[in-house]
Amino acid sequence: METITEIESAVSKLSENELAEFRDWFANYDAAIWDKQFEQDVKVGKLDALANKAVADFKAGRVREL
Repeated sequence: METITEIESAVSKLSENELAEFRDWFANYDAAIWDKQFEQDVKVGKLDALANKAVADFKAGRVREL
């Protein structure tokens, strides 16, 4: 496994095109990890309280239209 310093060094040596490709790859990679964590959080109920509060606020008329 490379260290962060080695990764930073390698990235700093990329050409403009390679950096653009890496940026796109990393954005997709990071989004996939975030999506997986979000799905796991939903599955185990970590967001239930927030969802329930949002529904309760909506039903009580405590929302505003944009």
